[in-house]
Amino acid sequence: MSKFYITTPLYYVNASPHIGHAYTNVICDCLARFKRMQGNDVFFLTGTDEHGEKIKRAADAEKTDVSSFIDGKVSIFKNLWSKLNISYDFFIRTTDDFHRQAVERAVKTLLDKGDIYKAKYKGFYCMPCESFWTEAQVKEAGGKCPLCKRDVEEIVEDDYFFRLSKYGSWLKKYLEDNPYSIRPCIRYNEVMGFLNNNILEDLCISRPKGRVSWGIGLPIDNNFVVYVWFDALLNYISAAGFGRDDGRFKYLWPADIHFVGKDIIRHHAVFWPIMLKALGLEPPRLIFAHGWWKVGEDKISKSKGNVVDPLRLIEDFGVSAVRYFLLREVPVGMDGNFSRETVINRINSDLANDLGNLVYRTLNMAQKYFSGRIETDKADIPGVFISSLDELSLKYAGCMDDVDFGTALDMIWKFIGVMNKFVEETKPWILWKDKRSSELKWFLFSLLEGIRIAAVYIYPFMPSASESIFEQLGLVSKSEVGLKNVLWEKRMFTVKKKNPLFPRIDI
Repeated sequence: MSKFYITTPLYYVNASPHIGHAYTNVICDCLARFKRMQGNDVFFLTGTDEHGEKIKRAADAEKTDVSSFIDGKVSIFKNLWSKLNISYDFFIRTTDDFHRQAVERAVKTLLDKGDIYKAKYKGFYCMPCESFWTEAQVKEAGGKCPLCKRDVEEIVEDDYFFRLSKYGSWLKKYLEDNPYSIRPCIRYNEVMGFLNNNILEDLCISRPKGRVSWGIGLPIDNNFVVYVWFDALLNYISAAGFGRDDGRFKYLWPADIHFVGKDIIRHHAVFWPIMLKALGLEPPRLIFAHGWWKVGEDKISKSKGNVVDPLRLIEDFGVSAVRYFLLREVPVGMDGNFSRETVINRINSDLANDLGNLVYRTLNMAQKYFSGRIETDKADIPGVFISSLDELSLKYAGCMDDVDFGTALDMIWKFIGVMNKFVEETKPWILWKDKRSSELKWFLFSLLEGIRIAAVYIYPFMPSASESIFEQLGLVSKSEVGLKNVLWEKRMFTVKKKNPLFPRIDI
């Protein structure tokens, strides 16, 4: 087995999760499940970012202590991941003691190298984004935060800085030599444009305790806490064993892929690789920035009041439909527009009409004609299946590795369409009427075996739906999930028909 280390960003717990959080984790889960199907040893990391004054203020607003506030928010995130079938292997919290120790070790290492120093900071600070900005950046943004367009406060204070500028030329050279280390290419070009058009300034990595009280204490000066972004980025190595399990860390690092939203690409593609370089560690192999979900022209966000609650979506449409919509509607990396109408249209056309109808009527015929027990002496693949099955066999894994989930689903649905057409053209009710039992058994076996193979391919996208199909085919799902199981095989099916997988929704 090969190891595969995949991460989501840490989610900030000042508010409850929205569809953007769900999207990132569903993407990661889909790829993680696929990698397990290939036989890889997957380590899938997610978690929560729990430091910073924003969280302290949110707790104060709810008139509760910070620890209780955070615990409550973490439970909401974990509940959502459970309902979305997110198969993470480890959930890290930046308040975990081992993470604090890893942050302290990293700070001391950088100080010993001369990469941390104390100096006067003068600039502008955005509390919602936990970000510092120069006067020129704020002026260009019309006096607002360049990211969120909200008010900033001018600050003059002593702080500790990390020598980011020292490694700017190294980062540019590294990215020039590794153009596929940031995807999609528009984000790579964005990062290179930033590096080519800006002088990289040193990063302020501390906050005075008088202004920010909730955070990891700076181990070199008790009057400061560690900047929340510097703290949070280190989770990717602290969770892998940095400073506490050298053998495991050596096995897992570097991370194979960091999935992030496009709004935090600079933190992950500029700050993070340089932090790792200064620590003597390899950069991650790939940083993949996905797009935003929008309502109309507006990004979905709490500040705009257009947040989409993923728990409500699951309640209304079911987990499989929600996962399918998120992974099918737009290519990963592009922005997508959300509406309940588009969700319903996807359910009715793709899931109810195509997949659900195929499964339900095939199982219904198996029960009606042969009491649910289907076996045949002739187990040849129908000629009309061969082209689409060959395409899946040749291209599916490559699409999944490229995070091209849309093309992978297109190929699966092409095969589902072939099977539906096979029913219409064969007219099994005539075979039954004419008492052509052996032909009818081969026909039904072919559909059931085709459905089984399709269920293997859709497993990373909709694990619950896939498992339900296996169960209705009389199979044990755990033994079926694996790319080795997409070969056409002669077998006996004892079907157990349930209610339709995806009932149509009346708009």
